[in-house]
Formats: sequence, structure tokens, C-alpha cells
Amino acid sequence: MATHQSASMMAWVYRIVLWLALPLVWVRLQLRGRREPAYAQRQAERFGDVPGSVRADCIWFHTVSAGETIAAAPLIRMLAEEFSDTPFLVTTMTPTGSEQVLARLADCVDHCYAPYDFAFAVKRFFEHVRPRALILMETELWPNLIAQAHARGIPVLLVNARLSARSARGYARVAGLSRPMLERLSGIACQSDAHAQRFVELGADPATTQALGSVKYDVELPDLFAENVEEMRGAFAIGDRPVWIAASTHPGEDELVLQAFARVRATVPEVCLLLVPRHPVRAEHVCDLVRGQGFSVCTQSECAGVASQQATDVVVGDVMGTLLTLYGLADVAFVGGSLVELGGHNPLEPALCRIPVLSGPHQFNFADVMQELEVHDGLVTVHTVDELAQRVCGFMQDPSACRLAGAAAAAVLDENRGATARVAQLLRARIGASAAASLQ
Repeated sequence: MATHQSASMMAWVYRIVLWLALPLVWVRLQLRGRREPAYAQRQAERFGDVPGSVRADCIWFHTVSAGETIAAAPLIRMLAEEFSDTPFLVTTMTPTGSEQVLARLADCVDHCYAPYDFAFAVKRFFEHVRPRALILMETELWPNLIAQAHARGIPVLLVNARLSARSARGYARVAGLSRPMLERLSGIACQSDAHAQRFVELGADPATTQALGSVKYDVELPDLFAENVEEMRGAFAIGDRPVWIAASTHPGEDELVLQAFARVRATVPEVCLLLVPRHPVRAEHVCDLVRGQGFSVCTQSECAGVASQQATDVVVGDVMGTLLTLYGLADVAFVGGSLVELGGHNPLEPALCRIPVLSGPHQFNFADVMQELEVHDGLVTVHTVDELAQRVCGFMQDPSACRLAGAAAAAVLDENRGATARVAQLLRARIGASAAASLQ
């Protein structure tokens, strides 16, 4: 009884805090819209205003941003084509995620932004959409969203779920909110046994929590990949120069990468650096950092728009949806968000391109994947600028070691494929049951 009262009290506190934060959320959205024009568009959707093009009685997938959308797209397409008489909706929270939905799934799903977790916005959204089932990707756990679905008898599944030890400790500190959310889930399909155990310890039902692997291992090279890589190689005037890519970097990390690049250049003078900030809106600032170090620089979009581009020291990525192609240009990859304490980003795309992967020590977002790659010699963890520079130089001066590390990374990816088919099988039963129920 006391536990129930505590959870109820925390839920009310959460709603009150959200109401108090509403003006700040609105102001922040306006400010971000000025910096990033895509955030100024379709703002009403974020408060539960659903476009008329979105069909009701749908299967609703929520994929958050670009990475989750790219990973989930094959799964969603498979199910949308199989259940072609049932509408499918895919929501995201970011413009980059929205772009990926439209690029990869526009012919088979509806799309809009998901509402912020304000009770009024979530209620408005549910009243229009009336989903038959809600499938959340990775760790998109929102108290009001899940509570509203539960109150309406809508099954909610969390798939490709991951929960780092660090995140689990955070959820444990707000158990009055997190435990009811997890208890209301109809099932959790986790990326690994370790993730599943953390969910169970926080209150998830062990009978419906299982490890099915990560759908991100099922990534494939797109059609015309090689042609796109060669086209980009020509646009950047790279020729036969060795290429190092530092991808998904963050503030404070770009400076470290450029310090390492200066040291690499002392040993491998012809090397080209592809520096790809996590958020393209930072591209001009990153270009200023490059110029400050005395290197020539060109943004990706500028290079692509010049017919005879002169060779440049650094190309700064500023075009969404092209990271895999940029990895295809490279001989060695550093995956960012890891030299600064942000937990790292997905290392499987460079593995797919069969190149060695370097990462800083902060890997908690992809700890299992990073460990698997490192154990099988497909990834090297670096802790300092000097170590980063030494490892890049080492691979560039030893093509045989570079090929072996790239092949080892690709082998790890190949050995872990199959999660998409397993998750699809789990969801088929749920979608089939919801479709049958709708006919009664």
C-alpha cells in the first residue's frame, strides 16, 4: 500500500514539474528553432496536434532520432508490408529522425512527431491516433505516454532495448516513476542478457523480458554504396590519400581530434581527416577550429558543390544521412562521444565498412558492442591524444594490420546478425492479435 501511495505521489510530482516547465520548454523550442530551422517547423505536433494524414487504428512505432530510425527501418518495412491492411505510424522526436523516416519508409508508413510527455498532449495524441499497439525503440520510457496507453488497454512493447548500468542507477533513484512504467509494459526485447537483467531488477516482468540481440547488427550496405563512395572521393579530391574519419564528435572532442591530427600529419603528411560533428549545425564552428590549427578546410556540402575541388586537409561533415558513405571513404575510424563523457556512439557502421574502429574510454551507451569488438580485435580503446595519434599512425603505416582489424570488426557484426528476424517474430504475434481484436 505504501509503495502504491509513493508511486502515485511521484507521478503527481512529475506532472506538476512538467506543468511548471511548460513555458521553459516552449521558449527552448523557439530558441532552437532559430538556430536549427527544422525545429521551427511542425511545432504543434509536439503538443499532440496530429496531422490529418495520419490514420487511426494503427501500429505505432516510436524511433526517436536518426540512428534508431535507420536501425528499425528494415524491421518496420518487413511488418508494414506483411500487414499491409493495417496502418503503420512512425514517430520521432528530432528532424533528423523525421528525415530518415521520409527517406526510408514514406511509401509504407505515416509519420509525425511524437508529443512531449505532457498529459494533455499525450491524451490529445491518443484520441486522434487510437493505436492498436505501441512499439518503443531502445529506451524511450515516458511516464505519461505509457500510463495513457495502459489506461486505454493498448499493449506497449520496448524492443531493441538497452539499459546501461549508469542509466539503471538513474532509474533506480526514481523508482516511484520507473517501476510502474516497467510493470505496465507488455514485453521487453533486449539487446543482451545484461540489459534484460537490469530491466528486471528495476521492476520489469521476468516472464516477458528477454534478450533477442540488437537489430543494429543487421545493418547492410545500401545499393550503389561503392559508386556513392567513389563519387564522394572525387568531390573531395582525395585520390589515393589515406583517410581518417572522426565521426559523431562533440564540443570539447573536436579540439582533441585536431591535436591528434596534427601529430598524425607529422608522420603521415598526406593524410586527410573527415571530421563529422554529431550535430551538423556545429559545422561552421568546427571549421573555425580547424582554421585555428592552421589546416585548410572545406565542408562536405561545399566540396560537393565545386566541380574541381582542390585537395584539402580536413573535410567537415555537414550533410545528414551520409555518414555510412563517409565511413566507406576511410581507412581508420574514430567513433566520437567517447573522449568526452557522453557514452560513445554506434561503432557498427565502420565495422560494416571493414575498417578498424577506435574509441575513447567513455563507452557506456554501447558497452556490450564495444566490448565484443575489442575482445575480437576489431576495436581499440584510446585514452589520450597521444594514444589516439599513435594508433591512427600505426594502422596507416601497416596496411596488413589495418585489413586484419577491419575484417575482425566485420566478423563480429556478421556473427551477431539475426535480431531483426527474432524481434519481427515477437511483434507478429502482437500485431496479429491486435488486428484480430479490432475485427471483433
